[in-house]
Amino acid sequence: MPSRFVRLSSALLLLAAATAPAIAQGASKAPAPKAADGWKWLFNGTSMDAWRGFKMTTMPEGWSIVDGTLAKNKPVEDLVSKEQFGNFELEFEWKLGKEGNSGVFYRATEEETKVYWTATEYQLLDDANAPDGRNKLTSAAANYGLYPPTMAMTKPADQWNTARIIVRGNHAEHWLNGMKVVEYEYWSPDYTAKEKASKFAEHPLYGKATKGVIAIQGDHNGALALRNIRIREISAKEQK
Repeated sequence: MPSRFVRLSSALLLLAAATAPAIAQGASKAPAPKAADGWKWLFNGTSMDAWRGFKMTTMPEGWSIVDGTLAKNKPVEDLVSKEQFGNFELEFEWKLGKEGNSGVFYRATEEETKVYWTATEYQLLDDANAPDGRNKLTSAAANYGLYPPTMAMTKPADQWNTARIIVRGNHAEHWLNGMKVVEYEYWSPDYTAKEKASKFAEHPLYGKATKGVIAIQGDHNGALALRNIRIREISAKEQK
């Protein structure tokens, strides 16, 4: 009995040692969503099939898969998801090169010439070096131009950040690196006043859609990489 126990213990230790490096290597990545939990991949490191170009049916040039990331290193056309979403929880990781500037838009439509004239934006920015970092309203994780983050949580250029966007009815939240930094109510008196005081006041379709595409801005200079982009639709039951 003791010798059999020793052999079994040795086998378990060898198995643990063999699997430990693989677990450690992937620890920073979002866990693979299970089919039963409602999450779906928009980008899992191997396929861009969930995306197309803004007002296009195909992927624009300049976007590519690099080391498991969705990446670009120069100004390119914006991307939009093939599916539309109204109430959802979106998670992704992002990093920018020095002075990098980009954004993720939600409930966006293609009725205007630019996606940012129709949709609210989760700002992606190298706060320390990009000009927009001097204004909290346009810093990382802001609802661009309307609501600044309550605290500075962005990491330096070329380091990975984690982002989370929750939209449920009129309510929206921006999370950055594990902290909720923006919260607002669509079409509330406060929201309406901020919109009217912004550059978006000239665009009547801005922020009006209750359902639309997810969009990734590509028309700025610099390197951008995203990974582990996944989304979960929020059911009507959860909204109550």
